[in-house]
Amino acid sequence: MNLTSRHRTNRLKLLYQVFYLILFFIHDIYGQLQYSVLEEMKRGYVIGNVAKDLGLNIDDLSNRRFKLVSQTNKQYCDVNLENGDFIVSDRIDREKLCEIKPNCFINLEAVIENPLNFYTITIEIQDVNDNAPIFSKKEFDLEISEVTLPGTHFALGNAQDPDLGTNSIQSYTLSGNENFGLGEKTTTDGIKYPEIILKKSLDREKQSFYELTLTALDGGNPQKSSTATVKIVVQDFNDNLPLFTQDTYHIRLHENAAIGSIVIQLNATDEDEGSNAQITYSFSHISESARQLFTIDSLHGDIKVIGKLNYEAIDAYVITVEAKDGGGHVAHCKVSIQVVDVNDNAPDITITTLSTSIPEDSPPGTVIALLNVRDLDSGINSEVACHISDTLAFQLIPSSSSYYKLVTASSMDRERNPSYNVTIQCMDIGSPPLSTNKTFQLNISDVNDNSPVFEKMNYIVYIGENNQPGTSIQSVCATDLDCDENGKISYSILNSNVEEIPVSSYISINSISGVIYAQRSFDYEQLREFQFQVMAKDSGSPPLSSNVTVRICIIDKNDNAPKILYPSPDTEGSALFEFIPHSAEKGYLVTKVIAVDADSGHNAWLSYHLLQVPDPTFFTIGQHTGEIKTSRDIKDTDILRQQIVVLVHDNGVPSLSCTVSVNLVVAENFQQIVPEIRRQPNKSNSSSNATFYLVVSIAFISILFIFTVLTTIVLKCRKSNVPTAYGSYSRNVYPQFTLGCPSEISDTSLPFPFSYDVCVTLDSKQNEIAYLKPVQNVPTDNLIDTDESIVAIEASKNDLNSSNSNQQAQPNADWRFSQAQRPGPSGAQPTEEAGVWPNNQFETERLQAMILASANEAAEGTSGLGGGTGTMGLSARYGPQFTLQHVPDYRQNVYIPGSTLTPTNAGGKRDGKGGGNKKKSGKKDKK
Repeated sequence: MNLTSRHRTNRLKLLYQVFYLILFFIHDIYGQLQYSVLEEMKRGYVIGNVAKDLGLNIDDLSNRRFKLVSQTNKQYCDVNLENGDFIVSDRIDREKLCEIKPNCFINLEAVIENPLNFYTITIEIQDVNDNAPIFSKKEFDLEISEVTLPGTHFALGNAQDPDLGTNSIQSYTLSGNENFGLGEKTTTDGIKYPEIILKKSLDREKQSFYELTLTALDGGNPQKSSTATVKIVVQDFNDNLPLFTQDTYHIRLHENAAIGSIVIQLNATDEDEGSNAQITYSFSHISESARQLFTIDSLHGDIKVIGKLNYEAIDAYVITVEAKDGGGHVAHCKVSIQVVDVNDNAPDITITTLSTSIPEDSPPGTVIALLNVRDLDSGINSEVACHISDTLAFQLIPSSSSYYKLVTASSMDRERNPSYNVTIQCMDIGSPPLSTNKTFQLNISDVNDNSPVFEKMNYIVYIGENNQPGTSIQSVCATDLDCDENGKISYSILNSNVEEIPVSSYISINSISGVIYAQRSFDYEQLREFQFQVMAKDSGSPPLSSNVTVRICIIDKNDNAPKILYPSPDTEGSALFEFIPHSAEKGYLVTKVIAVDADSGHNAWLSYHLLQVPDPTFFTIGQHTGEIKTSRDIKDTDILRQQIVVLVHDNGVPSLSCTVSVNLVVAENFQQIVPEIRRQPNKSNSSSNATFYLVVSIAFISILFIFTVLTTIVLKCRKSNVPTAYGSYSRNVYPQFTLGCPSEISDTSLPFPFSYDVCVTLDSKQNEIAYLKPVQNVPTDNLIDTDESIVAIEASKNDLNSSNSNQQAQPNADWRFSQAQRPGPSGAQPTEEAGVWPNNQFETERLQAMILASANEAAEGTSGLGGGTGTMGLSARYGPQFTLQHVPDYRQNVYIPGSTLTPTNAGGKRDGKGGGNKKKSGKKDKK
């Protein structure tokens, strides 16, 4: 045995072992049923009850998806799922199915799912007498020599009956004739051939032609018959018959035999001579299917292939060949052709159950398809092995000898693979092997297993105040890897409050596009920032969602003009006065203009400028502090009463401003200035020295101006970091800052309080006038525990009444401040103005807040300075004329210097009157 044969033998052994192993595992789900039925039974004939025979309930047939699978192209039987009857569904012709085979069977396969079971149903087809005998030809021609001796046998062609047993041909009869009788010749195969037996010698001269009727009878009930005509021509003598070497020839022919190839070459001999020995060959009996495949050479007896053989259709043919000599004698033989199978059929894959789509959350082991694999070849050529190509997501599990289950081998993920092209390849083990591929698409349906994801972790939105309601301010966007409804996202705002107001009153969101709109116009002075959460929710079941924080930062705009706190603009009509003592020297602090701006940042950085002043050389104002000081010593020629206009300008774009008028009087007190005011309009008649003093003053002023210019240049070179002069009201006095959310920059504390002295004057109406002046050299780190106290001075009503006399009385000495507290040169005053501003915008706000809080407390009478009449309170300057309805409350963490009290919001006193009224002009009191 060569190596190839040994390898093939080992492979066959291995395959048989695998086959028996599979049969062992499926033994518990495999069974066999066998029925018998007569052919030609009408449709609907009940053969048996499958449910009863299998031990199943009638409902199980439908619930478990019972189905029959036929191994032929035609379904002859079926099962009624309502009652389980096994019925005939189509005409059954045994002769057509099995031809000459003595036993005829129909094999069916029954498949039951959930759980999976397989059964083989074998139906035996029993023969009935449905076919009459048929002669190969209608006429038989015999030529009998007249010298033929009685008793001579002349063979005739036999009749064929496809039926079996007693339904087949049982006998022949011949119409009556005294010269001829009927005989039968039985071959070794049991086939009967009729023969004409000559009873009497023939005399051609008497009768040269005979016509007899040959009848073939079967044994069925009712009996059927067929006739043929036997024509006998009496001829001259021919006493030898053709003779074949054997009665039956057995041939094995491969189904891939080429057309034109010789199957067998028959040879019959005849010992006669001449025309009596000349033999011709023909098919005596051949089926219609064989006639399409084979032909015979009438002269040489060669049987050839003329069609394509198919083992799977018919695997055997039987042909009767007749040899006839020239004298009319014939001989017969039978040729049995056995078709040998070759591997010419690829496996056939049939998908009996298929799921074209499965959800992505299907567990491993989910059945996708049930496959039936058949190979029409036989033997080793029909053994098939199947596998899945190029995928690890699925597994092919054999369920029986011809069924496979395609199941999932792992979890599915639609977002990674929305569909699979599954290719199943089956290959037989013939030589050469043949294979078949079956490809189908499996779609993975989506389930809601992905939450929406925002493109950002959080959103920070900057929007300027005074925006239009309905303005689109931001768009949030979330994506969802799921599809269709599971990936359809809607947006909503989670309920929350901003300062006890629902956030929905501030903003709204488009549920489809995610665009956020402002519901109202924002005011930076009321609300600087707020945050809320936006939820993105898909439309799956159950829905999934995620949240993102949106932070709205409102950007300040310069929409608030500066507000003058002191001196109050509401009292300009009543002529408020600031007193400058005659002893005041250069740098004396006259008063301080206090203003605040409700805006923030550089929009609230204020600068102070003298807009109108009678004598520009007399007064200066701190550009950043608002402190009005004398720029030189007081001269006797100076006007005792002057009015200056102060302009307060913010640093916004566009810049906003306001003005206030300040009345200044050079006098020690109000009583002292009344006579001078009265005499001031009366000019002196003696002006002889006026020209001299004027020339001297001009020269002194010129020298002082040159010295001031040089000093200013030197100081500017040394202090380049000091802000430049306001110049033509430039708006770039303060640097611009990049705006951001307040919570990102400041903690809103106020660490820069300032200390101010208070000076009070009294008029004839017993009203008090006060102003604030910074206390010099006072530490700012602990303003609560300061040792300095502000002395309260109370003016006598009698002294006030003395203002009606021509000479004013000297004010009471109790009225004055201590040397350290007294404004002017006697106080501890710095020689330079502090020009450095806070480092950021919020420090400026703190400074403004401190000043405003101090003024509010004075107006409300809650500070330690006192607010009653005769006390040294601030209510004289901050009375009911000054209200804070449009200014934010900055009073937290603010301390009033010289007091141990923390300012509080005396809600009921803001609109009430203070302890005293503002100072009125002396002209009003003069009567």
